Amino acid sequence: MEPVIEDDVVLLTVPADVGYLGVLRTATAGLAARLHFALDEIEDLRIAVDEACAMLLAIASRGAELECRFAVSDDALTVEVGVATIRGARLPAESSFAWKVLTALTTSASATVADSRATIRLLTRRAP
Repeated sequence: MEPVIEDDVVLLTVPADVGYLGVLRTATAGLAARLHFALDEIEDLRIAVDEACAMLLAIASRGAELECRFAVSDDALTVEVGVATIRGARLPAESSFAWKVLTALTTSASATVADSRATIRLLTRRAP
């Protein structure tokens, strides 16, 4: 019987400022490399995380922090990035270019906006 691999979870919190996105991109690449993703898959995921963060920074409240949760399983990496938002904030429509980028670069992408908080969830499965 195969051993069950529990998800490893890494939590990172950085100021909601473009200057800190490199930290999240580097963490993304390191965790994807740990899963033995191909180099092009790693780069796609880095770009997707960057795009998701850019969407969130556009609606972040002043002084907010980006909270990033990476869940590593045996064949996938899930990245959830969330931020406190300004009143009435909305993410771009799912038909927007930004969403087309996210869905093209990941296995799946979804978002929620509720209670002055927005979260984008990206799932990427390693190619067989």
